[in-house]
Amino acid sequence: MARLKITQTKSYIGSKQNHRDTLRSLGLKRLNDSVVKEDRPEFRGMVHTVRHLVTVEEVD
Repeated sequence: MARLKITQTKSYIGSKQNHRDTLRSLGLKRLNDSVVKEDRPEFRGMVHTVRHLVTVEEVD
């Protein structure tokens, strides 16, 4: 199964509380922090919510 590397590229300062909560749920705590998650609809939805704050790469 494919995996996604999610990297926080912008600060969450000034963003909505649900965006902050979504970043925390993804495991992103600070700028340039990266996590690798399974490519599932749940994670795709979270990434879509904060797409302006993160970059996504597909890794094997």
